[in-house]
Amino acid sequence: MPMASEACAVLLGSVGPVGPGLGCLKMPPDRPLFAPSQRFLSISCKMRQRNLGSQPKRQRSKKFPPKSSTVNMKSQSNDDEDNGAQDASGGHQLNSDSRTLSSANGDSNSIVMTVEALPSANDGVTQIEKVHGRQIPSVCLEDLIAMIRNAEKNILLLNEARVQALEDLDKILSEKEALQTDLNNLEMKLAETDARIKVTAREKIHVELLENQLEKLKNEMASNRFLGEKHDLHDNEEKLNLDSVTLGAKNSPLAQELSTLHKENMLLKDDIQNLKAKLDDVKETEQRVLMLEKERSILEISLKELESKLAIAQEDVSKLSAVKSDCKALSEKVESLQGLLDQATKQAERAVTVLHHNHELQRKVDLLEASLQQANADKFSSEKALKYNELLEQKVKLLEERLQISDEEINSHIHMYQESVKEFQDIVDKLKEEIKKKSLEETMDDMPLEFWSRLLLTIDGLLLEKKISLNDASSLREMTWKKDNLIRDAYLACKGKVDNENLSSFLKLALSRPSSGLNIVHIAAEMAPIAKVGGLGDVVSGLGKALQMKGHLVEIILPKYDCMQYDRICDLKVLDVALQSYFDGQMFKNQIWVGTVEGLPVYFIEPHHPAKFFWRGQVYGEHDDFKRFSYFSHAALELLYQSGKKPNIIHCHDWHTAFVAPLYWDIYATRGFNSARICFTCHNFEYQGVTSASELASCGLDVHHLHRPDRMQDNSAHDKVNPIKGAIVYSNIVTTVSPTYAQEVRTTEGGRGLQETLNFHSKKFVGILNGIDTDAWNPSTDTFLKVQYSPDDLLGKTQNKKALRKDLNLSTSEAFRPLVGCITRLVPQKGVHLIRHAIYRTLELGGQFVLLGSSPVPHIQREFEGIANHFQSDPHVRLLLKFDEALSHTIYAATDMLIIPSLFEPCGLTQVLICFS
Repeated sequence: MPMASEACAVLLGSVGPVGPGLGCLKMPPDRPLFAPSQRFLSISCKMRQRNLGSQPKRQRSKKFPPKSSTVNMKSQSNDDEDNGAQDASGGHQLNSDSRTLSSANGDSNSIVMTVEALPSANDGVTQIEKVHGRQIPSVCLEDLIAMIRNAEKNILLLNEARVQALEDLDKILSEKEALQTDLNNLEMKLAETDARIKVTAREKIHVELLENQLEKLKNEMASNRFLGEKHDLHDNEEKLNLDSVTLGAKNSPLAQELSTLHKENMLLKDDIQNLKAKLDDVKETEQRVLMLEKERSILEISLKELESKLAIAQEDVSKLSAVKSDCKALSEKVESLQGLLDQATKQAERAVTVLHHNHELQRKVDLLEASLQQANADKFSSEKALKYNELLEQKVKLLEERLQISDEEINSHIHMYQESVKEFQDIVDKLKEEIKKKSLEETMDDMPLEFWSRLLLTIDGLLLEKKISLNDASSLREMTWKKDNLIRDAYLACKGKVDNENLSSFLKLALSRPSSGLNIVHIAAEMAPIAKVGGLGDVVSGLGKALQMKGHLVEIILPKYDCMQYDRICDLKVLDVALQSYFDGQMFKNQIWVGTVEGLPVYFIEPHHPAKFFWRGQVYGEHDDFKRFSYFSHAALELLYQSGKKPNIIHCHDWHTAFVAPLYWDIYATRGFNSARICFTCHNFEYQGVTSASELASCGLDVHHLHRPDRMQDNSAHDKVNPIKGAIVYSNIVTTVSPTYAQEVRTTEGGRGLQETLNFHSKKFVGILNGIDTDAWNPSTDTFLKVQYSPDDLLGKTQNKKALRKDLNLSTSEAFRPLVGCITRLVPQKGVHLIRHAIYRTLELGGQFVLLGSSPVPHIQREFEGIANHFQSDPHVRLLLKFDEALSHTIYAATDMLIIPSLFEPCGLTQVLICFS
């Protein structure tokens, strides 16, 4: 048994269950492949092979009935025969297990040879990243070889443990046979004891009969009156006394033997109980052996999986060898091309040399001509002089031919140069023409856009405060749209203040003039840079500024969050007006604030509701978001209605303001406020705001009217309403952020349950690619950066990297370390598990990592807060779980790499920004 304990200790210490998926993660070579399982710790170190099945156990259980009845000797012999057969089958099973073990050793040897046949990690094959369209990580093969070698060691240990276990099992079986023999002997003794007890019982019955007869004879003697009879009776009595004495003498050793048998019987019972306890231990051992067999089967399955992966790796190695040969051929081609390039370079150098030589020849020709003229002057008459002159003429002709050839080559080069110069000049002329056209198209105005936005807010404030009429306000708005110099001069004459004193002179400028642009109102939950969570805020501000530059009047309505960046709002003030809006069967007051953000006029709605909808410290992520934003949507339309505005387009974004479409057509259009057309943009169909249908009544909508399959009833949960679906049905046009995403969401995989609705309304559904504000994200003019830079001068990028490391207290001792950045919302769609992996992987590869972003999901936020605390003192990692506009610009400018591990991306402003950069 000690040997069995040692074998099991080896087995449990080095082998454990392995999951079905062994990935190609990097594993240290000294780490065992199979970790020990915790459930092995309580298992006894007795093992049983799988071949000892349940049928022999059932036969053994029938041999010992619980009741102590008389044992038939014939049945006992049958049991002995069965035990002999079981022992023989056990020996046969041991032999089969030995054969299995030897085959396992052969398999392990084949695995060793296969591993040794694999190429090493230094062969250069791991530099190839793709094989026939299949991605192969650069370290997967090396890790797989290390894992296979560790598995080989564990298999050898397992085989040794199995051999030891088989030896222990032989000992257990021999002990079991000895116990079975003792048990059979005890059963025989018990049977003999039972027979003796039966004999004793019969003798006891005989004694009782004799006593009864004696009593009868005594009674007859008492009643007998005759002496003769008394004499006979006396004789009989003496005989009976003699018989009783004889019987008592006989009964005395019998009683002793009975007591002895009784004691032996009690001892036998105790032995039987002990044997039963040992049998229970054996059964428990068998159960534990079965559990070990199950674990061994799991290990065998894992081994098979590993062998399959080894086969796949071998196939990949063969493919890699083919690719290596292809690469070798390509390298040969590159070398040949390099040789051709060198040859061409040498030819060019030779051409230059020939040109210089031609000049030298020309100089010599000039000298020869001078010599010839001198010779003519001297009038050599000798034949030697004539031959010399002929030779000189031939050389001159040869030189002239060479000179002509070189002149032709030079002329061809000059012609090519002139053509390239002409082509370049044409391109320059085209660029100049385009610049002139753009300069003609742009409206030249000496006042910034903030001025006109502030003027427009002043006019709306006067209207809401009932200081001017609706017609006057409309006229002034039209003049503001056209940037009329008269209204500009009047406003400047009033020194930027329109009060009761100068109001009359200001109103004299109210002239009815046609407007060339559209009045577009954006109702949204975000706007960069004051209230930005994701890409929605960038789109609202960037699109607003682009439309404003086109000559349109753009206004934006936002909730007044307590967490906004108020320092980025210019001329923020509250209007002296109390706007009443309906919610939950009551009318609630709203305070209206106005200000300009990057030149755009913005209205902020602050509800006086006891729930303090927008004083929560965050934009999203509250339990009552449906109520918060349905309230805001109704209040925004009420603001437009009571201010008398007649917008041409009302543009609402995502599910937070999707309520605007049904509210506009079901409530406000019936009141005469119907000048606008509704444009709805869904930036991500993953978020739909689905909730119970009863919640829809809070903002004044008719639940019975809208909770229908063709309106707002959710396609998946029929007891709920879907704001996105309602906006698709009620809007005049529906857009999303890219043409590709528009096709994806019309499929079952990408539609998130709305594909049927989108296909039904496909005529008004279009995808428009998102853009970015090129002025805000231009690194050569970005004011958020420490040092501006451009593609022609990248020195500023290095300085921004140094400044970012200093601001975040990152290590600057190793400037060559790559800096990896990630700017995102921490939601499942963005691949947060990949971001977490990227942090540790970057550190492992010797880089630095910076994360900027937060999560509306509580458990994700807590998880990354834990990671941030873990790396708080690390010199190479910083996690900033917030939004910071200035810091995001710096990270984009300073990092060497950006990771975007999104599971899917509708458009992705980060990708567009990278393409622009």
